[in-house]
Amino acid sequence: MIRESLAKREAAVQNGFRLRGLNDVSRIEALSDGVFAFAITLLVVSLEVPRTFDQLLVMMRGFFAFAVTFAMLFHVWFVQYKFFRRYGLADNFVVWMTALLLFVVLFYVYPLKFVWTLMVNVVLGYGRMVEVGGQVVPVVRAQQMPTLLAVYGAGFAAVFAIFALLYRHAYRKRAALELNELETFDTRSYMQENALMAGVGLLSVGLALTNNQLSSLLAGLCYWLIGPVQYLHGSRRGKIRKRLEQRLAREEAAPLHFPADF
Repeated sequence: MIRESLAKREAAVQNGFRLRGLNDVSRIEALSDGVFAFAITLLVVSLEVPRTFDQLLVMMRGFFAFAVTFAMLFHVWFVQYKFFRRYGLADNFVVWMTALLLFVVLFYVYPLKFVWTLMVNVVLGYGRMVEVGGQVVPVVRAQQMPTLLAVYGAGFAAVFAIFALLYRHAYRKRAALELNELETFDTRSYMQENALMAGVGLLSVGLALTNNQLSSLLAGLCYWLIGPVQYLHGSRRGKIRKRLEQRLAREEAAPLHFPADF
């Protein structure tokens, strides 16, 4: 399996973080792999081989949208993979949060594909019309856009809120996991990183539901905040982490002082 082969290549320590989940793949992880594979299968434009070149061209229009949605699903899978490798947790909370994550992913896959197919078609000049039952109708009407973006934002926020809760759970179990000071700091950083991603999704939902003329535009544009927000957060936490590493290195290198009569 993918997880097993990746785990064998990793060292016991990665970027100063001891990996606790390298021994075996739990059943909940194996289930996750199957669900993600099924979700990616649902993204396929058509399961039928095109019979004409025109049909092939129509199918190929979905390539870019498929590539984007595939990358997003793979990112979600990889975030989950890293969590299990870092902590090796498989208690009841992790199991139920993973079940909720898989539920959201399966529900989210069609809105994800729909939104990105619409965006790619507009950018490439294919328009916003589609033939349904012999009639040409708009893919989405203007009054439906806020609802579409709210659904998309809710799914986006839910995925990363679940990851934030998983990292919060790991942080609360830091004593049982024997996290050192650097690992505890990183766990808080991961929790904040995913919470910020969820916050962007919630902001988009809030903007989409305001029902003003700019609501749909602003709800879509707010995802451009992800880059600056994560950059600022990563830069700030990275500087603090570097100072922490330097302090720990000095403490480790400091000679031990014993009493004179020892």
